[in-house]
Amino acid sequence: MTRIENVTVADGEFALHVWTPESGTGPGILLVQEIFGVGDYMEAVAGDLTRLGYVVAAPDMFWRIQPNWAVKHDERALPEGVAKVSAFDWEKGPADLEAALLHVRGLPEVEGRVGVLGFCFGGTLAFLLAARAEVDAMVSFYGAGVPGALGAIDGISAPAQFHFGGSDPYISREDVAAVERAVKGRDRTEIHVQEDGGHAFHNRKAPMFYQPEPAERAWRLTEEFLARYLPVS
Repeated sequence: MTRIENVTVADGEFALHVWTPESGTGPGILLVQEIFGVGDYMEAVAGDLTRLGYVVAAPDMFWRIQPNWAVKHDERALPEGVAKVSAFDWEKGPADLEAALLHVRGLPEVEGRVGVLGFCFGGTLAFLLAARAEVDAMVSFYGAGVPGALGAIDGISAPAQFHFGGSDPYISREDVAAVERAVKGRDRTEIHVQEDGGHAFHNRKAPMFYQPEPAERAWRLTEEFLARYLPVS
């Protein structure tokens, strides 16, 4: 079951796509889009998560630039997505995400804990949200902005899981190593690097990126992490 709700902030409102599991209720997951918008890939991931028993909600993070924008995951659309990220307001955007988190906590279907899971652009935002707000778990997939924002990691008290590709052309292995060093020894914090993985290796809607084997390994680790820290009763 899906629907769209509106999240109101001081200077406007934006769409929040909500998917519910067959049980009707469950822990919440705030799902943060990559650069192609809230489209078929986010719907696919939401389907994976609702089948596990989660209530999933994905906010339209590009609403200030072009509301409800979503495109196919191909090479032609890639420059459009990059342009949207370049125009993104990194002051207001994380605050929008925090407002979305509060909205998710108030959904009638959400019982218990709420976590955040983001991919690419959304992987960076998930990290920044966990550093500024109370979440119950955070999963970040190949957030390109994470290595440059590691000063915020001490603000994260929730269990955290990071995923990167060791062969990512957009995030150097040296930058991934910096995250590995920052994570080392931190309680309930883990990092997994698929050395054969490129960028966006989990995106099964993008033939130019998708790599089934690294994707399967990383998603299995994600499911195990969520089961530990965001259990479905």
